[in-house]
Amino acid sequence: MAERRLMLLDTASLYFRAFYGVPTSVTNDAGQPVNAVRGLLDFIARFVTDYRPTHLACCWDNDWRPQWRVDLLPSYKTHRVAQTVPADQVVGAGGRGALSQVAEESPDELTPQVPVIRDVLAALGIAVVGKDGYEADDVIGTLASTAGVPVDVVTGDRDLFQLVDDRTGVRVLYVARGISRHERVDEAWVRERYAIPAAAYADFAVMRGDTSDGIPGVPGIGEKTAAQLLARHTSLHGILRAASDGDPTVTAGVRSKLAAAIDYLAVAPEVVAVARDLDLGVSLEDLALPTAPVQPERWSELVAAWSLGGSAERIAAALAARG
Repeated sequence: MAERRLMLLDTASLYFRAFYGVPTSVTNDAGQPVNAVRGLLDFIARFVTDYRPTHLACCWDNDWRPQWRVDLLPSYKTHRVAQTVPADQVVGAGGRGALSQVAEESPDELTPQVPVIRDVLAALGIAVVGKDGYEADDVIGTLASTAGVPVDVVTGDRDLFQLVDDRTGVRVLYVARGISRHERVDEAWVRERYAIPAAAYADFAVMRGDTSDGIPGVPGIGEKTAAQLLARHTSLHGILRAASDGDPTVTAGVRSKLAAAIDYLAVAPEVVAVARDLDLGVSLEDLALPTAPVQPERWSELVAAWSLGGSAERIAAALAARG
């Protein structure tokens, strides 16, 4: 029997990437764009074929911008807000209990494809896992931390580097440079790239900041200084304690910058850290990959209605190869 291995997909990250990577001229017979649907299926087929997971979850943003994170840090993802809309129309919600009342900025051609993606995944029997009030990152964090088997996290979001753990077999397949050029992120990769251990990545991100998520960071402290401080003091808590104690390894200039950002530093770690202990209502066995579509008639209907063609053939072949 093959070793059990879990693959966790940052689904929105991938279908946005598919949308922008596959021309919108890819449509069904009615002229409706299906580029995100087909692209996502091709991505899944590629990763299933190359890495042969036995279990897989498409992790979902039930709430792409949770209010509790905004309450802590009002700048969180503010620049990505499109407009206020009813909760059941939020991109990614699929009408399944989204709590967010603001829509993420999204191309008009992508929004109608998201429910199709949900239908296609259901017909295939690929698990979709979300949690009201939380992002896909939090779902990934929980599943990666509790699976008890080796885990591959597929994402273009570097925030998830905080989950990398050689001891438990958690690595990130990082697709920021493209699916075909994705990188396998383990502890050695993080240390080589950032000069910090993966366990310190969340504190590193708090200090450095991340404009793509509206995380301002500590003004005047960039990657190099943040890495040096963490190398000496292990964690943000250790750095702040050293600064408070007058440790000479924390210069007066750095102490001043930390002091000026102390209100931010009091809340940012909770915003940046992904949840690891959510009650998701699923077990590992609920995430087992099928070897064929579990709803064959519905699958055939969707393939025909949305002209999924070669993409449907490739995902079906990838699943069948597991048998």
